[in-house]
Amino acid sequence: MKTYSISQLEHKANEIRQDIIKLLLEAGSGHTAGPLGMTDIFTALYFRVLKHNPKNPRWKERDRLILSNGHIVPVRYATMAHAGYFPKSLLKTFRKINSKLEGHPSVKKLPAVETSSGPLGEGLSQACGFALAARMDKAKYRVWCLTSDGEHQEGMTWEAAMLAAKYRLTNLTQIIDRNNIQIDGVTEDIMPLEPLRKKYEAFGWHVIEMNPHDMEEVVSTLEGVKGIQEKPVCIIANTIPGKGVSFMENDYTWHGVPPDKEQARAALKELQKKK
Repeated sequence: MKTYSISQLEHKANEIRQDIIKLLLEAGSGHTAGPLGMTDIFTALYFRVLKHNPKNPRWKERDRLILSNGHIVPVRYATMAHAGYFPKSLLKTFRKINSKLEGHPSVKKLPAVETSSGPLGEGLSQACGFALAARMDKAKYRVWCLTSDGEHQEGMTWEAAMLAAKYRLTNLTQIIDRNNIQIDGVTEDIMPLEPLRKKYEAFGWHVIEMNPHDMEEVVSTLEGVKGIQEKPVCIIANTIPGKGVSFMENDYTWHGVPPDKEQARAALKELQKKK
């Protein structure tokens, strides 16, 4: 794929946010806050950082992207459509019967989806398996694992974190969607996670904190981790849930609900102005 400039990536992210709103409105169900918050990262990955080929989604040398927090899959579908994995018209089928675009991604429906996800807390363990397999096969691909902050309230995530450090899985990068919300409210009220950075450092990871809404910083951070060869890398992305739509930003009630027609119209109007 061609290399996108920072301004082109910003423009593409805006288009993807609009398609997220549209597909959620069409479906009448789904998650809004998380997908909008992670759009800049997905855009940078698919249009600048990942080693992948939309025309050959099972290319052996492709990077593996594991989406642990499967409920934010609208952003993955919209980004994949823009990258050329399937026609954008397919986005209208999101969450509909017999659609390839299920509410949580299924490995059986799309060849470019590496794992099925729904139950939270499993993705990092799966990513460790991919990273170990790559080492055993002497393969050169990198494993990218996207996780939510809320699933760090589950023990399985921390077991995987220990394993990754023990085996020095330097081909593994985890990106935590640190948006501070979950379906019932603010993470620090429900089950505090802080000090999250110090916890991962204590577990033996190289930790980077990132502003995920500064595209230049996103690109430089994601490309820079390839040069870290001592430890697995954990990027804490301090995302704004609902990013780009003012009345959705930092509001946990948008975690698991779609916009209605009026809300979608207002959201699209605001995004189109920014464009």
